Amino acid sequence: MRKTVKKISQKYVTEKTFERHMQSIAKSFADNAEVMALILKEIRTMHEENKYFRASISNLNIDGLSYDRKIENLTVRMEKVESKLK
Repeated sequence: MRKTVKKISQKYVTEKTFERHMQSIAKSFADNAEVMALILKEIRTMHEENKYFRASISNLNIDGLSYDRKIENLTVRMEKVESKLK
């Protein structure tokens, strides 16, 4: 539902009109405050979940690199043992 603007024949805005418009603006902000609080809560939740995910991935990456180094070390050692057996 779209609100229409009434044409005012007055040249200047009266105090009563100004107050009425300011009240409607304040009501609009009050209505949106609940929505904004909900959005902010959801953004914070997503941020925390992403932070946990990044930490988990980082740990997996570090573990993977350490395992790769161990495997390389074992491979080099096995090559040395094989070369001594020949």
